Amino acid sequence: MKRLAWIEEHPIGIARSLATGLITATVMALALPLSASAKPTTPLTTEDARHLLNRSGFAASEAEIQAFKGLTRAQAAEQILLTAREVAVSNPPAWTKEPILPASKLRDMTREEREAELRLNAERAFDLREWWFREMLITPSPITEKMTLFWHNHFATSQQKVRYTKLMYDQHVLLRKYALGNFGVMLHQMARDPAMLIYLDNANSRREQPNENFAREVMELFTLGEGNYTEQDIKQMARAFTGWSIDRETGEFMFRRGIHDTGEKVIFGKRANFEGDQALDLLLKRPETAQFITRKLWKEWISPVPDEAEVNRLAAIYRDSGYNTAKLMRAMLSSDAFYAPENRATLIKSPVEFVVGTLKQFEIEPRNLRPFVLASALLGQNVFSPPNVKGWPGGEAWINSASLLGRKQFVDRIFSAEDRMEAMMNALDEMAVRSGTPPPPGRAARQQRNVERAMNAMKWDLDGWASRFNDGKGLEGAAGLATVVLAMPPREMPRGNAPADWVRALVADPAYQLK
Repeated sequence: MKRLAWIEEHPIGIARSLATGLITATVMALALPLSASAKPTTPLTTEDARHLLNRSGFAASEAEIQAFKGLTRAQAAEQILLTAREVAVSNPPAWTKEPILPASKLRDMTREEREAELRLNAERAFDLREWWFREMLITPSPITEKMTLFWHNHFATSQQKVRYTKLMYDQHVLLRKYALGNFGVMLHQMARDPAMLIYLDNANSRREQPNENFAREVMELFTLGEGNYTEQDIKQMARAFTGWSIDRETGEFMFRRGIHDTGEKVIFGKRANFEGDQALDLLLKRPETAQFITRKLWKEWISPVPDEAEVNRLAAIYRDSGYNTAKLMRAMLSSDAFYAPENRATLIKSPVEFVVGTLKQFEIEPRNLRPFVLASALLGQNVFSPPNVKGWPGGEAWINSASLLGRKQFVDRIFSAEDRMEAMMNALDEMAVRSGTPPPPGRAARQQRNVERAMNAMKWDLDGWASRFNDGKGLEGAAGLATVVLAMPPREMPRGNAPADWVRALVADPAYQLK
């Protein structure tokens, strides 16, 4: 099968070509076939089911694929959305039930006590990341976690600035609650979210000096998109949110009426004494909001380049439903565009999808997830710490020479080394040095016992997992495995009769980076 230049033996060549956009042309030529006469009522093929489940989750098992095979597009989308959850399955860390440290107590602390508190918050941040990775692995509703991850990047907030890890957890709970719920309600709640108020500096915004950060980002990044508002709109909207603050003793939202601007404001040409909630309602009434969110979801779920006519059609569904995200996703997941050949295998797995998907795909169940949290961070996606208010750019930005080599190293350590966990931990340290990201504090002293705990906890039999595909049919068995593991046919079909070797060959294929 002919392939373009981006599929080269040397991984740097692959990364360079991915970065220049050749991936799209390659995928269009190689995407799995779909009948031109297919309709929403046409039963899903094996390839259709795999495509749907891998896009809506982290990795699909052969059993899951077969269970969805034969359903119509509408039935399959409904089946996935019926699993939606508002709360996590796993219990969060115990400290999430504790109140935050009051500001008055923090002021009375010595320097050593403050430093200890910072270390405690940093350790809790690791706990929070591990807990979410665990939830992604065990959840009965992968689409809930995928949507929570999407909104986490949409309403990007970083633990480094917020500092109170408890507030980051509370925001996370809010994102999951509305992951497939009502966007309008979520927007109103996020405007009051203490972590967001701290991150975008609105907690100190007052009528004498309105802070414009939140007003700007709520229009540019959360609703309308760039170019659909004026600087005057930003200034006037910032006045509407003065006094929206937090109680420094409890960490809860507080409206400080005494510093709120009660004067008349002009937003989008409308004149009134707008309060914060009324200003948000103005944003929700604008057609650009539904279009902006739909376009962003398209890039996450369908293809890197949106079809604007389809975006407008789906955005109308979203707006007419009153911003019911589940209804939008139902329409999107059953659309012709979602199943179109040219849109398959066009998206690059994010580091979280890559790491969690590998663990889930191959049924690896480590009790210690910290090495995998670190792997995702060093590959470019450290959850609860996006690079800035715009979040992770995603797409081809996930792949460069360093990150692609890091991904290759990650799977090499898991599928090749007998002492795979120790080798992987060492590899993570090497990646950290190359990327300029220092290992966590105290890493050198704790590494050996962490390695031992992780190795003892990670009981996984590659040969046993892969043997289910060893039907004695040689290439046919390898082809069946490739259909489960890859989003598109491999560069070269694995040969031989050892299924474990098939796995190693398939995860090394560039197609393993795609979804």
